[in-house]
Amino acid sequence: MSLFLRLRSSVALSLGAAVLALAFACQPAPSADHSSAINKIAFDLSSLDENGLFGPADGKRSLDYEFCIPAGGAYTQAVGAIDPSAQFFPQSRGRIGCGEGEVLTIGNTYQTNYQDILIELANLDYIDRIQLVDWE
Repeated sequence: MSLFLRLRSSVALSLGAAVLALAFACQPAPSADHSSAINKIAFDLSSLDENGLFGPADGKRSLDYEFCIPAGGAYTQAVGAIDPSAQFFPQSRGRIGCGEGEVLTIGNTYQTNYQDILIELANLDYIDRIQLVDWE
């Protein structure tokens, strides 16, 4: 009986390892390299505090940023689900220069997890660049 138990344990261990290896092999690849996503963000995130604000203690303010997305409800819904601050301006090119078939999108850093939001936006294949809004 002892030989049977050892054989059974050995088979169970091998089978368990195979199932575990298969489970890891089926996991999706990471969406994108965060360093390449960071390169799409054309401003310095380190100047912002934990609330997404910058400036002197008596005059802190958020940053507004802009980017272009393809026109279409699916894109605005996807971006809106990631960034609650996102506002869409289909009739404007913005300073970033959105082209035909693109929608100017403006968000701001005064929100919870603003860095994660910016990185998630930058990981989207259809967003090429995120830059500061230059309000004049």
